[in-house]
Amino acid sequence: MSAAAILRLVLLFTCCVAATTSASAQTVWHFQNKADAPPGVIGQRQLQRGGPLPGYFQPVQVSAPAGSLVAIAADGDYTEPQRDKLLAGMLIGEVYRLKISGIPNHEGAEVFPTIEVIDRLYPPPGQAFRFPVPVVLTQEELNFALDGRYVLRVIYIEDPKAAPTTRNAPGEQGYYELAPGQDAIEAADRLGRPIAILRMGSRVPMPDEDQGRFLFQQPPALLFEQPTIVSRNTGLEQPLEAPPQLGRPSRNFLRVPASKLR
Repeated sequence: MSAAAILRLVLLFTCCVAATTSASAQTVWHFQNKADAPPGVIGQRQLQRGGPLPGYFQPVQVSAPAGSLVAIAADGDYTEPQRDKLLAGMLIGEVYRLKISGIPNHEGAEVFPTIEVIDRLYPPPGQAFRFPVPVVLTQEELNFALDGRYVLRVIYIEDPKAAPTTRNAPGEQGYYELAPGQDAIEAADRLGRPIAILRMGSRVPMPDEDQGRFLFQQPPALLFEQPTIVSRNTGLEQPLEAPPQLGRPSRNFLRVPASKLR
């Protein structure tokens, strides 16, 4: 083989390596869970992780504008509507259908959002319902749904190292609006840990429609009254008293004379 042929082979190999390196650097890895997946798909994938997810009823508090009525599908029909707020335990991986009525400035109109719980919280023992997943339905979002628009929101736990230094007013829930083409699940995963997905539009049940399908087969839910305000330490074990430090008194331990410590 001539020197020119060897040189051409070396140049060809170099070009192939450079092209492969460039393609690897520009690869965008596939994100399995997408926000536009059918309701229930992401939650069922989460259950494959096992652990403390299957069979756990995650408390969720749904809040609507003042005067609205909130109900959840259970036992073949919707529960008795609750004014402004509804607190329910929802199974992870299931999809729950809600009914919002009595919406301010929309007399007689109803909206039927869904909530899919895809992960759980880990509150102190005995205080699960003091720390529910908050889902706040704003007047603006309800107006969007009644106008025929589609609202999708991913509720997530903020990464404490990247959380903004802002504080929401009581009853409000901060949010980010994404640009067209951005995926809400992927964005929430970058900002923290996705917990639930809210989907809401102008979809209403049809008279001849299979109600079981519209209600996602009505998975079991635990309906609860709003918890009373209690001390933050209620239900928690009292911390053990620390042993005394040298030369310092303790409430539960006798002070050791300094002469015996030598």
